[in-house]
Formats: sequence, structure tokens, C-alpha cells
Amino acid sequence: MDTVLETRLQTQQKSSQNGQETSLWSSGFGMKLEAVTPFLGKYRPFVGRCCQTCTPKSWESLFHRSIMDLGFCNVILVKEENTRFRGWLVRRLCYFLWSLEQHIPPCRDAPKKIMESTGVQNIISGRAPGGAGEGQVPSLVKKEVQRILDHIQAPPCPFLLRLFSWALLRFLNCLFLNVQLHKGQMKMVHKAAQAGSPVVFLSTHKSLLDGILLPFVLLSQGLGVLRVAWDPRACSPTLRALLRKLGGLFLPLEANLPLDSSEGVLARAVVHAAMEQLLVSRQPLLIFLEELPGAQGPRLSALGQAWLGLVVQAVKVGIIPDAMLVPVAVTYDLVPDAPRYAHHASAPLGLWTGALAVLRSLRGWGCSRRVCVRVQLAQPFSLQEYTINARSCWGSRQTLEQLLQPIVLGQCTAVPDTEKEQEWAPVTGPLLALKEEDQLLVRRLSCHVLNASVASSAVMSTAIMATLLLFKHPKGVFLSQLLGEFSWLTEETLLRGFDVGFSGQLRCLLQHTLSLLRAHVALLCVRQGDLLVVPRPGPGLMRLARLSAELLPAFLSEAVGACAVRGLLAGRVPPEGPWELQGIELLSQNELYRQILLLLHLLPQDLLLLPPCQSSYCYCQEVLDRLIQCGLLVAEETPGSRPACDTGRQRLSARLLWKPSGDFTDSDSDDFEEAEGRYFRLSQQSRCPDFFLFLCRLLSPLLKAFAQAAAFLHQGQLPDTESGYMEQLFQFLQATAQEEGFFECVDPNLAISAIWTFRDLGVLQQTPSPAGPVLHLSPTFASRDNQEKLEQFIRQFICG
Repeated sequence: MDTVLETRLQTQQKSSQNGQETSLWSSGFGMKLEAVTPFLGKYRPFVGRCCQTCTPKSWESLFHRSIMDLGFCNVILVKEENTRFRGWLVRRLCYFLWSLEQHIPPCRDAPKKIMESTGVQNIISGRAPGGAGEGQVPSLVKKEVQRILDHIQAPPCPFLLRLFSWALLRFLNCLFLNVQLHKGQMKMVHKAAQAGSPVVFLSTHKSLLDGILLPFVLLSQGLGVLRVAWDPRACSPTLRALLRKLGGLFLPLEANLPLDSSEGVLARAVVHAAMEQLLVSRQPLLIFLEELPGAQGPRLSALGQAWLGLVVQAVKVGIIPDAMLVPVAVTYDLVPDAPRYAHHASAPLGLWTGALAVLRSLRGWGCSRRVCVRVQLAQPFSLQEYTINARSCWGSRQTLEQLLQPIVLGQCTAVPDTEKEQEWAPVTGPLLALKEEDQLLVRRLSCHVLNASVASSAVMSTAIMATLLLFKHPKGVFLSQLLGEFSWLTEETLLRGFDVGFSGQLRCLLQHTLSLLRAHVALLCVRQGDLLVVPRPGPGLMRLARLSAELLPAFLSEAVGACAVRGLLAGRVPPEGPWELQGIELLSQNELYRQILLLLHLLPQDLLLLPPCQSSYCYCQEVLDRLIQCGLLVAEETPGSRPACDTGRQRLSARLLWKPSGDFTDSDSDDFEEAEGRYFRLSQQSRCPDFFLFLCRLLSPLLKAFAQAAAFLHQGQLPDTESGYMEQLFQFLQATAQEEGFFECVDPNLAISAIWTFRDLGVLQQTPSPAGPVLHLSPTFASRDNQEKLEQFIRQFICG
């Protein structure tokens, strides 16, 4: 097959071959798919249940099993039946009539209520710092308050909202095949909204289009005008003015000034008053917890945490008794504006630039490349209940340098019994104004909700296809074989409790998916009646790697476990050794725990997104259970030991008897004497070697980027600014990829993750300077020997 592939790749540039490939692409692609019935009749899980540990009452009261059977609706499919009128003219004007019938509640007195709030009046009268009491004239302070308020929000314009909804409905129908929403999830949200508390939607952020699509979806479902917290850096002043009229909120720049700044105090007081009025009036609010797509930095949004902190503060001081939080996830087959972020992520989007982008999208995508979209609404939960229960799960934490550096250097072998502290998102002004305990609450709540949003995200067909082509068949696969592989990976995803965002006939589904990926995939006719699907070599593999990352959360536990097993066997069996030889080795449970913990500490928190209520040891047991369930590990009964299945003589240790329920990690993790006699072997089933290699490869882009960053330490020019050293490392990743042909790790986000991880590990040290933070190589890792130890420590988890 390799010989056939090489021959085809050498000749595919010829005109005759191009013509043949064009005909293959143009036959049968772009078929409209139904995404309502389960794929191939398989069980479709209902995802998005809230945390039973932190919010047990919400878990029970805001869910009913009957909602699982309500099915999906296509939000952008508006027909005559969606209006109050009937007739041939209605069928031609149904979009316009539908937009006129949307309920838009008035809120014209909102600015007046904000000006009359206690906090703003104290500033104007001089009873609070930063106001007229510090030498400023009350009338001037009032004008400044009005200016800041105009920057934050404006009363939504009903006419503009209806006009925009009509235009957006036409645009979405041209751009997307469908926008699917589960009716049962929407019923949960309606039930939460009827409880009398404001509803706050906390969403992932895949595209700038999310801020327009989600308000449209929720308006069409009768939730009213959604107030969206936009990032002011992403929009030009003209576009910000338009978005404010459509319900947008913008944090003023003065709110990020130091705590002792009078302008900062005034801006934060106005922001607090605006948020309090919004929550009291029970207007729904949308906050993005992820940074803008393509942004090089931490995954958790500092701006999103600042807005969430305002909601938490309003509940704590009693402005509102409670708020209902709803994790949200939006997934696309392909993100429409993805090319823009690859080159202009830092440039603000202007009004005319946005209009041109819309025209380019309509022209470039066309009917043959329209994508499917899934909007997932997880189960709402009470913020008040979370605030009460969450703190009992917080334990002591240590830095990555304290946890991992002695083990990397060989100074000790024991892993400390504590959690890792890793916070990459900067703390902005509004969040700094809160107490330290409340700041910690907001940060961990953000991580918890983002974990719930990612867990409820639907896996799209492009993510499954990209994963198969990158990590299962990197040299190409026949279409007949790909049909079976696609069905297998879909079933494995569903069995792990993740939903998929597609359905329909398998062959039509693959044609639709391959047509979307035609820029990164080649179709070659190599034998009668079959096609060879080959990933195009070169930088296009980076795009496939980003798509495959959408599937990683479904297999993350098994991938971590497989890489940990690979690291455990690295010193015993050659990596290229036969599978039977690796299966001879006995793996003790304690050794597996230790190896999994080491890998968990190494991997960034932005990737793992472990909820704060779950300890690392509990996750270790979950990883081990997953490896056993999927058949990779089998228990080995040693002579004289009690069988693992014998639970009759088990008893709780004294240390477990007095623990509260929230402190249990696993059945025996605190009594390691019980676990010392437990051993496992790699299963010798025929499917296990390929599946084990597949799981290891899922983490290979990140781990290889980390290993190459360690190898680059002796070549990098330090000291340098963080951005400068990131550019150096990215160029090194590109040069290495050209030599080795492994382009999956050539990603600026992976480069910055490696730098920040090495900074937390104590490999790099950071000092402030006028030009920004400057990175230095720490004295400990200045020696080549320690650099090689670091690289060897990372490479033990990588499987070729």
C-alpha cells in the first residue's frame, strides 16, 4: 500500500490526475443530512448533567428522564407553521413575519435605575472613594458616570433587533445546513428560568459567530433578548456601538486600572451597578469562559472570569438570592471564520470588515460546503448551592516545581500527596477588587463550568474523520475500510457518554465530511470501485490536528492511561518490541498510580480541565478503571493473594471511616497496603495493540511539542521576552517538522503551553521589565545533563 501511495502522490500534480480527482470530489457531495435520528440506530446519550457532588439538589430537581425523548429541532428551519398566519404569501414572507412575532421586552428605564443605584449615588455624592469627595465636581462625576455607562451598554432597539434577526436568519440558512438544539435541554432551561432567578449562560468560544448565533437561538426559543458580554478588543468602536443596540455588554478599559486609581474605582462601581440592575430585572446573560479562537494564551478567559465574578458578588451580597448557571457548548463541522484567526487574531473586527467577511463566507462556502452546527445546553444549577458546597472539596495545593522538579532530576521518587496549583489566566481589575477567597471561588467555578461545557459538546463528523486520518491511518486508508473505522469510532464515542452532532446514511455522511475537508485530504482512485483517502502532507496536517483535538476529551482518560503505561514499560521493554513481550510484564497498581500522577502533573490544566471537586487520586482510579473496561489491562492474580473480585472480606480502613463523603477519592486509594498486591498485564487480544497505539497518539502532538521544547533549551537565545522566545520555539518546531514530517505539533498554542509549563516547572524563570516579562534559563537547568533528563522524562510517555 505504501508503494501505491508514493506512486500516486508523485503523479497527482499532473493535469490528468487533477481532472480525475476533481471528478471524484464533485460526485455526490454536499448532500443535505438529517441530524435528528440517532446515528445508525445506536443509543444517543443525554449529556450535560450537573455535578452531583457540588450541586446535588440541582442535579435532582432540574432534570426529568422524560425530557431525554423530546428529540431535536432545527432552529433556523422557519416555515409557515412557525407563524400565526397561513397562505401562499406567508410562505414567501415567513422569515419576516417570524421576526415580527418575537417577544422583545422593553428596558428603557435601565440607565435611570443604574444612575439611581446606591453605589453610583455614593460615588456622585462623594461618600465613596473615587467620586466627588476627592475634589471633583458632582456634575462632572455624573457626566463621567454616564460616559462609562454608555460604553458598557445601551437599551436594546426592538426595530433593529427584529431587522437583524430577519437578516441573520437568511444568512444562517445560506451558511449552515442546520443548527440543531435538543428540546429537552431547552425545557430544562425554561424550567430554571421559571424559578424566578436570573439565568446566566456560560459558554465555550469557538467563533466570533457564537456571540450572534446564541442570542438568536435563545430568542427564537422564547427566552427574550440575551445580553452578551463581548470582548472589546475584538470589535471596532463602530461595531461595538451596533452590538450595544443589539444587547451587547462591554467592560470599560478603566475597570482594569489599579485598585487605588479613582478612575478605576468609578468604572468598577458603574459596572457593578449595571450588572446588579441586569440581574434584578432577570435578563438572561451570556458570558464566554474561553478566550477568543486563535488567541495565543490561556484557555480560560480573564474577561469571562471578571464578568462571572460580578455575578458571584451580586449573589454573595444579597442583591439577588440566587442565579441559575447554564453551561453551553457550540460545535461546528468547520468553524466558518477559522482562516481569519490564523492570521489576524489580534486585529479588531470592524463593521465593514465584518460585512466583507459575511460576503466572503457566502461566496467561499456556498451550498456545497455548508456545515452543521450543534448547540448544547447543559443542566442548569444553582450558584448559591455551588457556593455553599464547593469549598468543602478544596484541599492543599503545591506548584509544579515543588511536585515534579525533584522527580525529573532524579532527586526523589515519591510523588507528593497533594494537588497541583496552576493558574495561567491573568486576574483583571474587577476580579482583583474581590476578596481572595472569592477570587479563588470564581476561578474554580470557571474551570468547573468549562469542564461541564466541554463534556457536553457534541463530537462532529469532521473531528472523527481527522482523528482517523491522523492517528489511525496517517499513510492513507481505502474508503471501504474507512466506512467501518468511522462507524467504530462513532460507537466508541457514544459508549463514553459523549454525543455526536450528526446522523444519516454512513456513505453520504462520509461524502459530506470529506467534501468539507477537501483542502486537507486527497482522494485517489487506486483500484476499481474503491478510493484511497490520503491526508495531504505539509502544514494542512495542523488543521486536521486542531479538528482532532475536539475528540480528545472523549478519550482523554484512556489516552492518559495508555501514555502512563508506555512510560512504565519504557525502562523494561524496547518500544519497538513485540506486543507479546510487553504483555509479559507485570504492572503493579501503585506503579500505575504513580505514573498516571506524573503525567497528570505534566499536562496543562487547560487541557485536563479537572473539576476542583475531583482529586488527582480519584482521577487515577478513573483512568485505571477505563483501561480495564476497554480491555487493555487485565487483572493478574498472584499466588496467595485475595482475588480482586472478592469483596466479601473487604473492610474500610480507619482513615476512611471518619471522612466526609466529599473526601472519598476511590475505594482503596488511601490504604495502599491493600493495593500493593494488585497487578495487571496488557491484554493479548488482537485489537489491543492498534487501540493502545491509537490512544497514545492522541496526546502525541502536545507531548512531542514539550519534548522538542526541552531539546531546544540549549539552542534558544535567552534571555528574551516571552513573545520573542515563543517565536523562536515556533520556528524550531517548524524546522523540525520539515525534517521529520510531523506537522501536528506545529502550533503556536502548543509552543506557549510548553513555555508556561516549563516556567511553572522551574526550567525557565521570569522577571518583569518595561518591554514585558523576560525569560531566563534557571541555574538548575543550565547544565546539559539536566536538560536531557527533562527531555527523557517527557519522551517516556511518547509512543511511536
